[in-house]
Amino acid sequence: MKTLVHLSDLHFGRVDPAVADALAGLIGRLGPHVVAVSGDLTQRARRWQFREARRFLDSLPRPHVVVPGNHDIPLFNLPARFLNPLGGYRRHITDNLQPLHADAEIAVLGLNTTRPTSLKGGAVQYDDVPRMCEVLGRLGERIVKIIVGHHPFGERRDAAGSTEGAADTRAVARLAGAGADVFLTGHRHLSYTGHTAERYDISGRAAIVVEAGTATSTRMRGEANAFNLLHIDHGHVAVERFEWQPSGAVFTVADATRFERGSNGWAAVKP
Repeated sequence: MKTLVHLSDLHFGRVDPAVADALAGLIGRLGPHVVAVSGDLTQRARRWQFREARRFLDSLPRPHVVVPGNHDIPLFNLPARFLNPLGGYRRHITDNLQPLHADAEIAVLGLNTTRPTSLKGGAVQYDDVPRMCEVLGRLGERIVKIIVGHHPFGERRDAAGSTEGAADTRAVARLAGAGADVFLTGHRHLSYTGHTAERYDISGRAAIVVEAGTATSTRMRGEANAFNLLHIDHGHVAVERFEWQPSGAVFTVADATRFERGSNGWAAVKP
């Protein structure tokens, strides 16, 4: 059994220090095999914010699989935004925009979904899909394969009726068909756990979808600070959502969902 901590939307520059300190202490006690961070490590991609994010990451158990988010691209420095959008991220966090951690039981693959031409949006680069499918195909059948990106991979419709991420829905179908078992994302600051057939209304092999709330930021959207802890083996995945309790200044388990592997992918197990 492997354990993976899934953090997202740290937003250093708009962090609650009490939450960040408690989170780092709890993760140290949990001792996960892997820590995955699905983007937005900073609020405005400033050097001091990246340095604070780096110090926080250095306090956590390793290995880390980290990907950037749209807030990790400069907003007001237009030359940097378009000429070197992830320069600060590469300098302080990691130069590897396609990170991979693999062992005999799990593989965690990072995916860069940021687009400097979009202020908030992002998507799977469709040219990355064949490469990811090739990597998935090289991994053993008994390895649970996890993909980490910042932006949710499926289509959603905004208030004006336009859609974002339609190409991502096709990408999800291809990646799940190639063997992806779990998709980890953030961006919305709202937690969600389900599977691809339910979340994206796509057929074929079902994979697990886990979206994390904001782990440490004061930029909440109706949900307390939260993170996910995954317990993983070949045939089972359990997702525990931890939520911040201000009254006790602690993170506690708010809910949990269990999945089992079947002939057509993954399905939730009724309690």
